[in-house]
Amino acid sequence: MKKADTLRLAGIVRESIVDGPGIRFTVFCQGCPHACDGCHNPETHDFNGGKEFTEETIARVLELCEPEHIQGLSILGGEPMHPKNIEGTTALAKAFKEKFPNKTIWSWSGFLFDRDLKDKEVMNYIDVIVDGQYKDELRDPRLKYAGSSNQRAIDVKKSLKKGEVVLFDEQ
Repeated sequence: MKKADTLRLAGIVRESIVDGPGIRFTVFCQGCPHACDGCHNPETHDFNGGKEFTEETIARVLELCEPEHIQGLSILGGEPMHPKNIEGTTALAKAFKEKFPNKTIWSWSGFLFDRDLKDKEVMNYIDVIVDGQYKDELRDPRLKYAGSSNQRAIDVKKSLKKGEVVLFDEQ
């Protein structure tokens, strides 16, 4: 990872039950250009905040994800797909999938999958992405994995294979 454009870490949650299905390890990236009104994590907006994210950070995340009850990794923000963060997000996702091919990676991004993300290397490792900026006026607490009704939970593997957006189906 290049020092100038290195992902910064806002924080982690070792066992989350809200950031995707099952018990998940959650990484919060630092820095977000969207600054959505009503954002759930406004403390992650400043790109200069948080802590340095290094190869040692990736190794520690992988170690903490080893227990069988951890079903996957969730990468949130901030904005993990921002140009300042995507290199670190990709390195983390790649290392995780190499070590845990049967565990899933979920990510959230204000960018749109079909317009901004589908051709990014990181999509080769992510199983589900919830895309679209949070819109407070479209807030819907009934949604399982999104905050507002404009956001989509996308099955990345099926979408890449089909060449169009395929929504995630828990069935």
